[in-house]
Amino acid sequence: MSNLRFACTASGGGRTILNLLDAIEAGSLNATIAGVIVDRECAAIERCAARGLSVELLPWTKGTTQEDWAGRAWPRIEELGADLVCHAGFLRLLRVPDAWLYRVMNVHPALLPNYGGKGMWGSHVHRAVLASGDSESGCTVHFATNEYDAGPAIVQRRVPVEAGDTVETLAARVFAAECEAYPEAVRLFGSDRIEVIEGKVKIRDE
Repeated sequence: MSNLRFACTASGGGRTILNLLDAIEAGSLNATIAGVIVDRECAAIERCAARGLSVELLPWTKGTTQEDWAGRAWPRIEELGADLVCHAGFLRLLRVPDAWLYRVMNVHPALLPNYGGKGMWGSHVHRAVLASGDSESGCTVHFATNEYDAGPAIVQRRVPVEAGDTVETLAARVFAAECEAYPEAVRLFGSDRIEVIEGKVKIRDE
């Protein structure tokens, strides 16, 4: 795909989006961020706008259902001309229509299927990893489906859990891994090298 366009969704700080933008501007990711959609007032709005990205707020207010929000979001995503959607700290479940199956990605701050599921995000994940006594953690870029963290994994990166780690130090190490893994997964998608066979990702040779 010579000119991959992807839309991003966010609920928080927007660092993951800016990392993808950094990769594009550095020339290591041949793609364009078509726009950013957020579900609430958050730091991502100002940060992404400051970098020249188009940002739209589609508020998820009290009483909003998954179907309501998806019904507003998908027409906007398609108007942006996006080929792919990248969740970037998006804390909701965006219902994926059949036409978009395996065209929506998410990055999770653990080695799925471990520490996934509803409510497992950010510091909640890192705290659970530290409490478990695991010797390693990492991140997983996966296709998003209509179940939290259940889609097939595309790229995983492992990091050690070190003696004396806190939630913050582990989070920083995992985020550094995410900054490599997410652009790689988008690059693979844009190069048409990802194939899903029987629910598992196969990476085609270049």
